[in-house]
Amino acid sequence: MKDEESGSRLGSYLRARRELVSPAQAGIPSGGNRRVPGLRREEVALLAGISPDYYLRLERGRDKNPSPQVLEALARVLRLDDVERTYLLGLAAARPRAPRRKRPEHVPERVHALLAHLQIPAFVEGRAFDVLASNPLAVALSPRLRPGQNRLRLLLLDPEEHAFHQDWPKAAADFVAALRTTIGDDTDNPRFVELVGELALSSQRFRILWARHDVRGLDGGTTTVNHPVVGELSLHRDKLPIDDVILVVYYPDKDSDSDEKLRLLGTLSHTASPGTAPDRPADPPSAKTV
Repeated sequence: MKDEESGSRLGSYLRARRELVSPAQAGIPSGGNRRVPGLRREEVALLAGISPDYYLRLERGRDKNPSPQVLEALARVLRLDDVERTYLLGLAAARPRAPRRKRPEHVPERVHALLAHLQIPAFVEGRAFDVLASNPLAVALSPRLRPGQNRLRLLLLDPEEHAFHQDWPKAAADFVAALRTTIGDDTDNPRFVELVGELALSSQRFRILWARHDVRGLDGGTTTVNHPVVGELSLHRDKLPIDDVILVVYYPDKDSDSDEKLRLLGTLSHTASPGTAPDRPADPPSAKTV
């Protein structure tokens, strides 16, 4: 992640966000021959109440310690939401740290037991969206939710996963932004470096979204998917941290059409493979460590 080196992360983020704010959004007449997308550097500086030279130093990574007041002014000009503002403040606050020992992501035994009892699609994922364990109904919902799969890689590269999501462009943008949020200042993590490098080479969509420097939480919400057997399903999603991993559950509104379809899917899954235990790798993949 060359753009994630400590001296350039703040500047890269400011530049990317500046290019996404239109003159009209900032209250600036858009006439004239504008050669850059979004706002000019001097326009951002003027609106934030700082000198153009100082803002230039920030974008070029020459000043890594702007005051909180300057950052708050920039967040306002760049129209950052709460998550993006927090991310900006974190970039400026980041300091060199000693390398941390990377521990394999481990699914506690009690979570495997919990997966076996849940009657809704449920699985466990790591920080880089690696699937570490799943129950049969999750696999029935999508066979790509088996342990060893990476959800972001499949979302961007697998045509079946593309068709599965009714609003694929939004799903892709949300996942990429959530990955950047998760990485934070852990930019030397081998798993993150591996995944970002692979997707940067194999997915043009990833390169476009990664260059935007969007940050976003992906904790909960509602999604609509197109299942090849039962059809359209509208499901809520919740993510529950457990130790170093995340339990993800999908569930419909009670007594809704999607609820009926999910029960049918569970019946079909149970008939096809009665007594199936939750999918779990024999040994956590050592390549996918945090």
